Amino acid sequence: MVWLHITYKLALMSSFVKVTEQPSPYRNLEKMSVEDILANINKEDKTVPQAVEKAIPAIGKLASAISDKMLAGGRLFYIGAGTSGRLGILDASECPPTFGVPYGLVIGIIAGGEKAITQAVEFAEDSTEDGWADLEKHFVSDKDVVVGLAASGTTPYVISALNECRKRGITTGSISCNPNSPISEAADFPVEVVVGPEFVTGSTRMKSGTAQKLVLNMISTTVMIQLGRVEDNKMVNMQLTNTKLVDRGVKMVMDKLNLHDYTTAKNLLMKYGSVKKAVDAAITDTHA
Repeated sequence: MVWLHITYKLALMSSFVKVTEQPSPYRNLEKMSVEDILANINKEDKTVPQAVEKAIPAIGKLASAISDKMLAGGRLFYIGAGTSGRLGILDASECPPTFGVPYGLVIGIIAGGEKAITQAVEFAEDSTEDGWADLEKHFVSDKDVVVGLAASGTTPYVISALNECRKRGITTGSISCNPNSPISEAADFPVEVVVGPEFVTGSTRMKSGTAQKLVLNMISTTVMIQLGRVEDNKMVNMQLTNTKLVDRGVKMVMDKLNLHDYTTAKNLLMKYGSVKKAVDAAITDTHA
């Protein structure tokens, strides 16, 4: 019975019509001028934010679910293959320096491991076992949220991982670019951003990738605001990893404390390591 169920699922996936794989409405690209190529790509890219806007209700449900879990001490996992996997890793890697959260709170996992970040790993996305195995390496539990990323919505590596999560009561989400896709069926909180055929047929690193990047930005930023990592409109917990960020932090401290002396503000910032800690310490000292 199990084998018949798996066979049925595979048959459904193989017959699933992918909008992302439909022929490009543009023909003879090699005969276009550079200006026409750029103009047409830009024309297609303009449609992406509109598609994302339609998905905001679904994005909101997923972001709220993630916030609830993380406020209770859970983590956020992104899991994907190819472009989708790389985008998840990018978003995860930017959370600590931007919002000052510890590494390991938001984790990106890609089919094929670290090598796949810069090189294609053949058939890695086709495994129905590796996705869950990769999650297990991080001791994923029902405290966490796992978001599967797959433009096609049919990636076995990702879908099988979400199915295993569901069996264990782990909250799941998905971000895909095809309507009614198999990955949406495997997710508690599916997000579908349907951007249509790509400028280069099937090249989902284009509009689909842009759509996924926008949604990931929206989710992580919303969640971090909910976690209290932003005050007013400032990244008060950002890591001071370069001169530009130190300068930005100093100006935030000056603004928060109504200081006019750059050196004093910088000394405070460097002593406490973040805008928030520097400001809180200065306010505490003033009231002591």
